[in-house]
Amino acid sequence: MEEKSLFQQILSFTSAVMEVKHALTKDNHIEHVTPVQYKILEHIMVSQPVTPSEISECQQISMPNTSRELRKLQALALIEKTTDPTDRRKQCIQLSTDGEQKMRAAFADVEKAIFQRLADISAKEQQQLSEAMQLLQQKLFY
Repeated sequence: MEEKSLFQQILSFTSAVMEVKHALTKDNHIEHVTPVQYKILEHIMVSQPVTPSEISECQQISMPNTSRELRKLQALALIEKTTDPTDRRKQCIQLSTDGEQKMRAAFADVEKAIFQRLADISAKEQQQLSEAMQLLQQKLFY
């Protein structure tokens, strides 16, 4: 396959992934949580514990804005900050028990929507989809 063609396919795929992610999560609301805060909670849920700088980089938010949003999430008792025992300058962010429960509920809604979209695929196609995602994870999204 020509590299330019592969590049175009990857561009198209990643754009479609972002569109589907938006469609699957746009109706997920946690009371008193903004869309930016929801994305931060989602990132923490998948990658916890994380540092504020990792959140800032991944979510493309400035460090001052990240810090402000984390303070708000901590005030809502959705996250907890701890000091890294090996490097006391670093803070680790993870979901609180309440934050984890709320994100599990939100993810359950996303899971339901995903399986509604996949309702018509066979077991063989499910296996192929799983293998394709594993390959993408290993080769592109590492």
